[in-house]
Amino acid sequence: MSDFVCPWCFIGTRRLEKALDGKPADVAYRPFLLDPTIPLEGVDLRERLQQKFGRDPEGMFGRVEAAAHETGIPLDFSKVRRYPSTVRAHALVAKAKDPRALANALFEAYFLQGRDIGASDVLAELAGSAEVEETDLELVRKQAREASEEGITGVPFFIFDGKIAVSGAQPPEVFQKALSMST
Repeated sequence: MSDFVCPWCFIGTRRLEKALDGKPADVAYRPFLLDPTIPLEGVDLRERLQQKFGRDPEGMFGRVEAAAHETGIPLDFSKVRRYPSTVRAHALVAKAKDPRALANALFEAYFLQGRDIGASDVLAELAGSAEVEETDLELVRKQAREASEEGITGVPFFIFDGKIAVSGAQPPEVFQKALSMST
């Protein structure tokens, strides 16, 4: 499970890719909404984090940027201004021919380019179309609720072959061990 506005999900995905080392793998992206109350048009990132945590989020950004840089991701939160709703992005990834490629494009657009991945024009450019039905959006919301009801409280959360669960943006070695244990 992941959310495309979660920097730890981006970092975890990159670390998983490193662990896979180019080997083919069936990777599914299950939706998790870090903040399901975000309206479809999104909100200002800093204002929302200030409300949520009661302090200026700039200090948090430095720690996350450092972890991203160690993973080879040139994350720079000064570019990231919006906190978009990711419901449409999740619906598009679920319908994509290549979900891994689209998920990576969404992470990069948001965290490296500072683009609003909730905006229809950005989604259309990245996914080829931004058209989703209301039923697609409801399915994303339902799946995200079910993940929370199953006890998943944070992301990234990885499940290997339905047997091994790994929480967090773990080092590649942890993912390699989980991969070896699941086969």
